Amino acid sequence: MTLSWHGAGFVGWQSQPGARSVQDTLRDAWLPLVGHPADVARPVAAGRTDAGVHAETMTAHLDVRLGSLKPGTEQLARAINAHLPPDLAVTGIEPAAPGFHARFSCLGRAYVYRVINVPQRRPLWEGRALHRSGPLDMAAMRRAAAQLIGPHDFAAFATQEERQTVRELRRLDVQRLGELTEFHVAGESFLRHMVRGLVGTLLSVGEGRLSPEQMEAILTSKQRAQAGANMPPHGLYFTWAEYGERCQE
Repeated sequence: MTLSWHGAGFVGWQSQPGARSVQDTLRDAWLPLVGHPADVARPVAAGRTDAGVHAETMTAHLDVRLGSLKPGTEQLARAINAHLPPDLAVTGIEPAAPGFHARFSCLGRAYVYRVINVPQRRPLWEGRALHRSGPLDMAAMRRAAAQLIGPHDFAAFATQEERQTVRELRRLDVQRLGELTEFHVAGESFLRHMVRGLVGTLLSVGEGRLSPEQMEAILTSKQRAQAGANMPPHGLYFTWAEYGERCQE
């Protein structure tokens, strides 16, 4: 399945007791279609988003006993969406290739963080983009971003991370689109809050509180306090997951 959701009303993708998660909400929507809870497994996504983070195109899979239902049709997608709330939708569905796994078969993940960069806030972007009223130095942010591309130890940008902290950052672009400034980020995988920490650091550069030349020292320090703050989740969107040809057959 491909999914899209507005993250404000969810605690994130992952199931949590007593909380509204995307994972549980999606599984619950299948239950009226299959008739018995044992006929549908808990869905698995390409990535686990935090509370408040949105998804434009998230890939997920689940094992389900369909019975008379026909996969790969608009009718099935409509049937699932009829049982989903307005802030979550299945945008596409098809049978998975043998051995496909939404998380472990994924070769790359991409995000965009949106900042509405205008003197006065824009109510229609409330909950969908971070507001910054002052000017941003685009050239300085791009110079800083270029130094972060490639394999590095990103411990300085992660929060409470117990895994090994070396990751390869494949893309970190800063684009200006009208009133929006967008930070496009891509890699195989990311540390906890890493994308929001990268954006916070680049915004600190754009606002003149850090210089592009400090990026190497921040990486080397491996200290979270040296980088910029984690930006709020409402500006962050999961945009796509990459898979190889064998996963699409």
